[in-house]
Amino acid sequence: MVLPDLNLLRLFEAIYRLRNVSRAAEALQMSQPAASQGLTRLRLALGDALFVRAPGGMRPTPRAHRLANVVQAAIISIEGALNETTSFDPASAKMTVRIHMSDIGEARLLPTLMTELRRLAPGIKVQTYPLAYEQIVNALDTGKLDFACGFLPSIIDTPCIPLFQEKYAVVVRRGHPLEQHFRKLPAHSATQALSQLNYVAVRSHPETVRILQQLGLEDHLVLTSAHFLALPEIVRHTDLGVIMPCDIVERFFSYANKYHVLKAELPQNILTVSVYWSRRFEADPVHRWLREFIVETFQHPDLRGLREAPKSMITRGAAP
Repeated sequence: MVLPDLNLLRLFEAIYRLRNVSRAAEALQMSQPAASQGLTRLRLALGDALFVRAPGGMRPTPRAHRLANVVQAAIISIEGALNETTSFDPASAKMTVRIHMSDIGEARLLPTLMTELRRLAPGIKVQTYPLAYEQIVNALDTGKLDFACGFLPSIIDTPCIPLFQEKYAVVVRRGHPLEQHFRKLPAHSATQALSQLNYVAVRSHPETVRILQQLGLEDHLVLTSAHFLALPEIVRHTDLGVIMPCDIVERFFSYANKYHVLKAELPQNILTVSVYWSRRFEADPVHRWLREFIVETFQHPDLRGLREAPKSMITRGAAP
């Protein structure tokens, strides 16, 4: 069976509603012969008379009655989608945004993100998902994720905007046996002295492991934790060190003067945090507002104006 096109469905709905072919033609701004021909095509396509002559107009058949509710709802949905406004009102929006972040990314981004969202768009909810890197692009393209935020050098050919750069540092507990020793060393010697430490890392944040590998200290990694939340207390009560983004150190490690940042130069320790999305959704007004909101909330002035950064930029960046 050949399915009727949208114009024929509009004709069916008009005849059903007005019970008259001539008035339906007038409402649709078409000629009466064209309306009659359209009704004939509908009858042939559906194998039903649909309407029969009756005093005062046309009477729907049982098949027409069954079709009417479905056709009317479909026309409303289709026309609503076709006539969708390009504007978006965040203050009245009710929706959920899904974002890839690591647990350290959550600690770095969510406090500011939620503060601003509650102010500008209180009806928007946020869900975060720490997906494996190889799953992120597919999740963006299928709509499982709306955005991915982080240092994600494995993601290429995907639109992104750099947000800010992060520098990494080595943190130990205040009063660590090596604290005073490191204070007296020049930066280069301090870097060499890092081999006197053992380390803890977070599994979801592989940059720590990468830096240790570049220092030749991967064998000094004695604990890999599944969650960031445990790290402050572990570092506080042991002689283990941890390599962390400086912003995280300032927010979570340096309270009450219980932690100390060692003076040491780390290799390639400035990384760029970016926001990623799928080209499938970038023209959507809701997605556009959210994307611009994230960029305006977090982008450092030095990185403004950069869009779809090439991989050479992304791989130098930093992320939670």
